[in-house]
Amino acid sequence: MILSVSRRTDIPNYYSEWFLNRIKEGYVYVRNPMNAHQISKITLSPEVVDCIVFWTKNPEPILLRLDEMDHYKYYFQFTLTGYGNDIERNVPHKKKSMIPIFQKLSHKIGKEKVIWRYDPIIFTDKYSMEYHLKAFEQIAEKLHGYTAKCVISFVDIYVKNKRSMKTLNPYFPTENDLVSFGKEIALIADNHNIKVASCAEPVDLSSCGIEHNCCIDKELIEKIIGCKIQADKDKNQRKECGCIESVDIGAYNTCKNGCQYCYANDSQESVFQNCKLYDVNSPLLCGKIAENDKITERKVKSLKEKQLTIWDI
Repeated sequence: MILSVSRRTDIPNYYSEWFLNRIKEGYVYVRNPMNAHQISKITLSPEVVDCIVFWTKNPEPILLRLDEMDHYKYYFQFTLTGYGNDIERNVPHKKKSMIPIFQKLSHKIGKEKVIWRYDPIIFTDKYSMEYHLKAFEQIAEKLHGYTAKCVISFVDIYVKNKRSMKTLNPYFPTENDLVSFGKEIALIADNHNIKVASCAEPVDLSSCGIEHNCCIDKELIEKIIGCKIQADKDKNQRKECGCIESVDIGAYNTCKNGCQYCYANDSQESVFQNCKLYDVNSPLLCGKIAENDKITERKVKSLKEKQLTIWDI
């Protein structure tokens, strides 16, 4: 099993103590986003968790406690953009705080295990193409030698972020403009020994040297764990997404980063109300078990290939 921690919320930043408690207890409860009364009990034993993929904008709270996860393999998807607090309200200052934290994490676990995400890219009067290219270059320079890969994407409009995105008055470049932009991004990254890939993008940037990305990446996971795995494409993601199947243990409406482009929160009020239910010792993130909830143990297993093939000899 590949554990996603988490596309739905920033667990390393806000709920790292809860997560480490779940690791110690050996299981977690996850409420079904589509049916609130269905709860899955998921085993977190190292025997079934092949790799953990962390998603975060600030891993500092978990950084000093990674030694508590010595029995697990993992890597980080670390979002680091050029936006200010007008778009990413609760993310600390990039130059003063986040870049040094990125470098510290990379030094501790290795640059291959820290994926830089410069996404989503939003174009506005303030955050123009020229602005993004300048910001990208400044960050890439600081991350030279600290990461091997950068993932980019262009913002998508969802029901949950439509209202907040409208206040930013974004504009949407033509495909030709995006290709030209992609070429500049790829050139900057190449100058700093960073490979660029796109995340779930319908636009083809392969002419720029930017291939479609797999955030839950079979090839990278096999390299990290030193073993082949059997895994299918994640059918629950968009068709452009190349990720393999994983189990996400996060909860929507719990992320406190306050990003204007967020698709995981209905509102700041819903986040506030849910966070009042946070209990570091609860098996459930930001919630309580109700009488009409049904808890079912989810069948999970290791995806590692146990039988050698002729190609392994």
